[in-house]
Amino acid sequence: MTSKLARYALVLGLLTAVGPFAIDMYLPALPAIGRSLGARTGAVQMTLVAFLMPMGFGQLVCGPLSDVIGRKRPLYAGLVLFVFASVGCGLAPSIGSLVAFRFLQGLGACAGMVIPMAIVRDLYTGTDAARLLSRLMLVFSVSPILSPLAGTVVVEAWSWRGIFAVVTVAAALGLALAATFLPETRLGQARRRGGATTALLGYRTLLGDRHFMRLALIVAFGIASFFAYLANSAYLLIEHFRLTPREYSVAFSINAASFIGASQLTGRLGARFGLPSVLRVGIGGFTAATTILFLLTLGGVDRLSVLTGLLFVAYGFLGLVVPATTALALEHHGELAGTASALIATLQSLAGIAVIAVVGAFLDGTPRPMTGGIAACALAALALDYSPAASTPPIPETMASEGGLAMRSVDYSD
Repeated sequence: MTSKLARYALVLGLLTAVGPFAIDMYLPALPAIGRSLGARTGAVQMTLVAFLMPMGFGQLVCGPLSDVIGRKRPLYAGLVLFVFASVGCGLAPSIGSLVAFRFLQGLGACAGMVIPMAIVRDLYTGTDAARLLSRLMLVFSVSPILSPLAGTVVVEAWSWRGIFAVVTVAAALGLALAATFLPETRLGQARRRGGATTALLGYRTLLGDRHFMRLALIVAFGIASFFAYLANSAYLLIEHFRLTPREYSVAFSINAASFIGASQLTGRLGARFGLPSVLRVGIGGFTAATTILFLLTLGGVDRLSVLTGLLFVAYGFLGLVVPATTALALEHHGELAGTASALIATLQSLAGIAVIAVVGAFLDGTPRPMTGGIAACALAALALDYSPAASTPPIPETMASEGGLAMRSVDYSD
């Protein structure tokens, strides 16, 4: 990877990680937040839902907006709002005010979640896009590896409020790097004309594309399975398996490391075997591991080693699925890259919220509800992979490349 591509991966990865950083870092502090603000578990978990909902719906506006006015201005606006809301979270005197500021924080985070994917599509397609997405995920995935541990250290040295001070600094750094090193990739002649009507037409096009929707929903269910783990892992591992917050951080990081390691193979495997083949193997392995885990826990197996071991395998396979599916979904929608990225990310958030709610309704203090929710997501992704829309539409001959997918690059001067 050239130095320019490495720079893009670093900056875009950091921008994409800002939102998840605001989730992962405070997970070990959830019990402490409840005690500090006198809030019940359900109320504290609402701070997660309050973040995810605007992050999902906000992308529906932010993505098409970036197609019309360019990528950088919406990105700047979102990061500024995120910084303001993070300061408010750190100063929140009650659980109600924390939920309100988390809502604003999620709204600001939506730009960093959707626009980097659109920028990748502006620059590359096919296996090159998958390769850059996997590098981006390398930076992005540092968040679930280091954030829980960092959150634990901050809580022990200061308090849960210090977490939001760190998040504020991270967002400010992302803003500075975007302004300094990231070019505008949606140039004037490529921008779409029109306002709300144009956006609605773009969404109508995407919603009517069965191939795109199938791929977008596969990504959504894959990420939703991780949301189920995010929402329940702290209580399950700390209160059920009696891990310390620091031990929980290590256990949480193991799964993220598996996801990262596998995702780095996507571009190479896609160039050799084709991204559709990589996707099918990844979904098959993910479904097998999660289904076995659920059946074991349903049968009474309640061991931390079994839970973490099979999740390590499962999320490794998921690491192959996400970059391959995202690249395939965006392949035929370069003109709608922002809108398409927004729809993909919104479906992820909505699926994640739904899975969190359903799993929460069945909580019984054991791993069964969480593992059941994760397995259900995997089975849904498998069903979509074998659906009638699974055939890949033809790619123009000028975009053909090894592995059956396009590889195009655009040279943006520094």
